[in-house]
Amino acid sequence: MSFDRGLFETEGERGKRVRPEIEVAEAGLDPETQSALRNFRRSVHAWSDASNLRPRSVAVATKRRVLRVAAAWTLGGLLIAGGVEGGFLEKQHRQERLRLAAARDAELQRQSREERTREAEQELAQVDRDISRQVPDALEPLARLMTADESQ
Repeated sequence: MSFDRGLFETEGERGKRVRPEIEVAEAGLDPETQSALRNFRRSVHAWSDASNLRPRSVAVATKRRVLRVAAAWTLGGLLIAGGVEGGFLEKQHRQERLRLAAARDAELQRQSREERTREAEQELAQVDRDISRQVPDALEPLARLMTADESQ
């Protein structure tokens, strides 16, 4: 991109420049010094004009770079979001496994209690059968006679 001379130098700027003949003559210097100063002033103005007319390149952000930066930020955001979501899902999965394990343990404990209760009832029934009799010891001979009569 280049800049036009008109952008930097207007008629007003040209008018602001002092003519070297007027300024040097007013200084009251000898002609050789006046000539040297006039030449220096002209060379400075010529250099300045040449630098203003020189084409310059302007750094413009290309679409490709903008797209690359946008893609990098997008992918970075997606990676962060994926990591966070993965962490939440892992935590939820772990809590679900713990809940299922607790429910399974509670069921096993309930079954174990029921089994122990049933075994205790069976043992008590066995002890009751072993200890209990239909007839007391004193009436046992009579009970034998009665069973013998019934069988005849």
